[in-house]
Amino acid sequence: MHTASEPRSDLEPLLRCPACRGRLERHGHRFRCGSDGCGAAYPVVNDVPVLIHEPNSVFSIADYEQQRDTFFKYSQLNPVLERLKRLLPELYGSPNTHENYRRLASLLLETSSRPRVLVIGGSILGNGVEELLAHPGIELVDTDVAFGPRTRLICDAHDLPFADGSFDGVIAQAVLEHVVDPHRCVAEVHRVLQPQGLVYAETPFMYPAHGEPYDFTRFTLMGHRRLFRRFEEVGSGATGGPGSTLALVAHSFLRALARGRTMSRATTLVSRVLFGPLKWLDTLRLTNPVAFEAAAGFFFLGRRSDEILSDRELVRRYGRAPA
Repeated sequence: MHTASEPRSDLEPLLRCPACRGRLERHGHRFRCGSDGCGAAYPVVNDVPVLIHEPNSVFSIADYEQQRDTFFKYSQLNPVLERLKRLLPELYGSPNTHENYRRLASLLLETSSRPRVLVIGGSILGNGVEELLAHPGIELVDTDVAFGPRTRLICDAHDLPFADGSFDGVIAQAVLEHVVDPHRCVAEVHRVLQPQGLVYAETPFMYPAHGEPYDFTRFTLMGHRRLFRRFEEVGSGATGGPGSTLALVAHSFLRALARGRTMSRATTLVSRVLFGPLKWLDTLRLTNPVAFEAAAGFFFLGRRSDEILSDRELVRRYGRAPA
């Protein structure tokens, strides 16, 4: 059961039809496109607007009207298991995520006293996002393709249902590996940002498949920078180095040996005890360029730009071989 609330009234004027980008008008429990020749209609399910352009999405509006599980099923963990989970080391965790979010918050508040930030994949609170919640002036607009405790609006990042320049910032944490066309999604991020708007993304590289069947892509450091070539770089780097990668691969090996759901779940606990501490080694050499060769993932913090980083400049500036 999700507990999202209805979007703030000042958000509704920013909503646009994901099919034609016409203005949306609310009529009871539906939004309708006011553009001539479109007339698309979108339901509001449990106070959450469902703004999905079906031809460009792997999801359908019927999925949400019938409240089927889409990307994942949100459920509360057993309290005992939750406490045990907190005691054991995670297999993966970025040592710099919280610092990155603190930096993002500072930059946002330099541009506006009440910045509005779109969170793509925000049905649950992402790691480190609490750094933004510490600033009451920052408004988070949490969207996802799944219902969850924080979902304010259902949408697909391939067709963001917002007017151009609607946001001061956009977050896509552990999202872009799960979309069919990440380049189209980043283009949409660029479109909905203010001229000096900020984007923060974390995307895996050497990370096992997860969220199947919605797991499509991985990026090297160079590939990740090219993905955001229409943004000026503020910061970038690894979110987890070879230690995290080794822990994740070792866990995958144990899972491959397991038989049945019970044994598979047991391997998670065993792996966290045996391999979780390996990620702590990343803090020692995470900035070493050699660590990027086997990084678990990368982050990018950038500012919207009207210039495009050329492939030649990408190779010249970012393609130097590690010493």
